[in-house]
Amino acid sequence: MTEQRFVMKCGGSTLAALPNRFFDELRELQLAGILPVIVHGGGPAISETLGKLGIETGFVNGLRITNEAVLDVVEMVLAGRINKEIVRKIQINGAKSLGLSGVDGKLIQAVPVANAAEIGFVGEVTDVNAAIIEGIMGMGYMPVIAPIGIDDQGQRYNINADTAAGAVASHLGVERMIVVTDVPGILKTVDGQKQVLPVVSVEEIEEMIVSGEIYGGMIPKVRAAIQCIQGRVREVVIVSGEEPGVLTKAVREGGVGTRIVQTNEGQV
Repeated sequence: MTEQRFVMKCGGSTLAALPNRFFDELRELQLAGILPVIVHGGGPAISETLGKLGIETGFVNGLRITNEAVLDVVEMVLAGRINKEIVRKIQINGAKSLGLSGVDGKLIQAVPVANAAEIGFVGEVTDVNAAIIEGIMGMGYMPVIAPIGIDDQGQRYNINADTAAGAVASHLGVERMIVVTDVPGILKTVDGQKQVLPVVSVEEIEEMIVSGEIYGGMIPKVRAAIQCIQGRVREVVIVSGEEPGVLTKAVREGGVGTRIVQTNEGQV
């Protein structure tokens, strides 16, 4: 089989809770020459740890205000606890995995966001050292990446996981991102029943948010997916990790979850 690769973004708590069959599927894809690259988040675990340590923080437009103390916790939780939990689970299920953060080898290079004076050490990605990821995959390991960035002066940055995943996918030349969540896709009520939309454009998502068709907890999910569409990434597929064979369907067959595309392809 011709080598393929895909980038998968998943929240740390979501990924850790997925059934073993999901990780069996990751192994099977890896053995078949379809190489996954995982970029994970971990917001709830960070908030929980900050609370236990009595460190106060807040959010501005969905991004965590990050001073040096918060940054220490972000790195500890993401690059330490969450990253290694995911690596262990992958390896227990028979696949080969290697965990790292964006600091390692300057994998994810970053600069401060525009409103850094307000939000602190939050970064936007300027470059991804794709050769490191290629090298890890070349050795037969599945990269698991924690979204922490670094600049030339050695300053660390808290990077939004969706932003990091989109940048990694773009620099690897991957056209499709798979976002694994706890929902089957974007739902729309048709004749009194909720149905999964197979394809939806960014513009249509914004219209559905305004109309109230997308609401509540789905809004941050779709906005996060939209953030992944950058550079060479042409579409993002939102899928539920609970569905059997979901990754194989998303990579090989389609017809699963919701494809978010940049422009309307006339398929909705």
